[in-house]
Amino acid sequence: MPEMRDTRQKVKITLVVLLVVDIVAAALLYSPLIGSERSRTEQLKALEIEMRLKTRAVQPLRGLPEKIVLAREQIGKFYKDRLPSQESSVSETMGKLATDNGVKIGQVRYKLGEDEQVGLRPIYIEAEFSGGYLQLVRFVNAIERDKLFFLIDSVDLGGEQSGVVKLQMKLETYLKAGA
Repeated sequence: MPEMRDTRQKVKITLVVLLVVDIVAAALLYSPLIGSERSRTEQLKALEIEMRLKTRAVQPLRGLPEKIVLAREQIGKFYKDRLPSQESSVSETMGKLATDNGVKIGQVRYKLGEDEQVGLRPIYIEAEFSGGYLQLVRFVNAIERDKLFFLIDSVDLGGEQSGVVKLQMKLETYLKAGA
């Protein structure tokens, strides 16, 4: 019988402890420390919105290692296909484009820049061309679309007598450094 009394005593103590825990939990639920149900719902909605925004913010970073590998391949292909190894390729290409579009080349000045950290060497070009307006437009389009990479910095048009138009251009391109 004494075992039964001990067991009853332990059950009573356990029930009292659980009752105290329930009272404390109920007090916390309705106390101003935790807030009302409405404020908790608003807080939950705000947190869900914040989570969606952060998920969208990191979306571009998904698959980043694969994107880096692809970008390196594309850069290598760009360097191989669109950047010359020799300075003569630049003047040769410009001469061919001018001839194909009926444009006459005037004075051309080339200036080599310093090697950049990415393995490229810039070439700055200042050139004068002359021809009909339509021929010059086609020539500029041909330069922009050529396989060799050219950046057109500025274009100045000047009129002349007899329908010939002068074009002054500042361009730049890049050589593969060390080639």
